[in-house]
Amino acid sequence: MILDEVATKTVATALQRTLTDLIDLGLLAKQAHWNVTGPHFRAVHLHLDELAATTREHADSVAERLAALGVSPDGRASTVAAESTLPGLPAGPLADRAVVEAVTGILAATISGLRAGIEATGEPDPVSQDLLIGITAELEKQHWMFQAQTR
Repeated sequence: MILDEVATKTVATALQRTLTDLIDLGLLAKQAHWNVTGPHFRAVHLHLDELAATTREHADSVAERLAALGVSPDGRASTVAAESTLPGLPAGPLADRAVVEAVTGILAATISGLRAGIEATGEPDPVSQDLLIGITAELEKQHWMFQAQTR
């Protein structure tokens, strides 16, 4: 055991929440990617693919950190559906501007959860905190890039 039992539970809770939200973010990005329409289709379509790829990499890092702490990561669809804190997307075709606005909001929610995780993991596990800080920095950049398209 790397951390004591209390620290492990605190850190695992923050990391599992992050994992769940990152998996959902990746799925939402692909859903939007497949359904975006409009004059800015290509740019938004490609940006969504970039976001999905980045999210998958970060989810893998979080899951591996959980495993390194001796905690089994849970990325099952049923867990993601039940525990994600992110807003969803409507089904069907989505106008490019609506996609950009929705993804900006979804990223903001993801970042909010990450910042809570950063706060929770600071004292018990700076290594996990560092991981969350790096993910937050990347997603804040993505948030800025999506948000810039609405101004």
